[in-house]
Amino acid sequence: MEVIRDIADFPKLTHAVVTSGTFDGVHIGHQKILKRVQERARQAGGQSVVVTYWPHPRLVLFPEDNKLKLLSTIEERIAQLSSFGVDYLLIIPFTRDFSRITSRTFITDVLVRALNTKVLVIGYDHRFGKNREGSFEHLKARSQQYGFEVEEIPQQDVDDIAVSSTKIRKALESGDPPTATRYLGRYYSLSSVVEKGQQLGRTIGFPTANLALPVPHKLIPANGVYAVWVHVVGERLPGMMNIGTRPTVDGSKLTLEVHLLHFSGDLYGQTLTVEFVQQLRQEQKFEGLDALKAQLAKDKAATEQALGL
Repeated sequence: MEVIRDIADFPKLTHAVVTSGTFDGVHIGHQKILKRVQERARQAGGQSVVVTYWPHPRLVLFPEDNKLKLLSTIEERIAQLSSFGVDYLLIIPFTRDFSRITSRTFITDVLVRALNTKVLVIGYDHRFGKNREGSFEHLKARSQQYGFEVEEIPQQDVDDIAVSSTKIRKALESGDPPTATRYLGRYYSLSSVVEKGQQLGRTIGFPTANLALPVPHKLIPANGVYAVWVHVVGERLPGMMNIGTRPTVDGSKLTLEVHLLHFSGDLYGQTLTVEFVQQLRQEQKFEGLDALKAQLAKDKAATEQALGL
């Protein structure tokens, strides 16, 4: 996949089949659109093109709202889109000035002149341009004028529930990774670097890798203990993770700690990618380290069961 960050550098394509959106998380609804884009491109011997925006529009338009958490960083989004075989990814810097352009300007300047769009595939509720004025109906009515075909993809449902990035965020924030997994089509993950901690886990037989907090606005699931898969140095290892403030040892700051099962070694400075499978329990305060150690042994057994070990 070729990644282009300046629209002036976009190549002249013969038959661009295009879709546009934020694609946060690249969930199964997004995947349905991507598959159709690629199908239409193959049928015409053309090229599949995704247009996305960074930063996320809400971070620019509502900077005072610090509650927005994203399912994917821009690096994760690039990797996710690439894994689906997209030919070209155009990342448009989202600014206040860009938010003010009309839907007509977006169509003529971006879709027609820059991308030479022949087919535009959009999701069932996609809108664009100033005040989200552009719609499928608007595009459909003017498709001949603009010189490209427009196709709308129905919403993707799971158990009669429309999939959305917002619903995935809510599932993770309530400690429900299985629902997020069903909507994403894969485990939700976050990546971070191992940093030095207080090393208390070693004293009770459960050494942990302490992860630096991820970049701002990357969603961290609800506090609690989780069964996880951990990708490190080319391996996928089972683990259990605690997200919280460590109340048993009078902690106060949010920490991310993961204990790798059946592993020993130095991980300082390594980047770990953690996939969330299941929440085992909420974080709780124990009477002392012995009580915590006994619970961690139970958590390990529950982790092995959750991971099918």
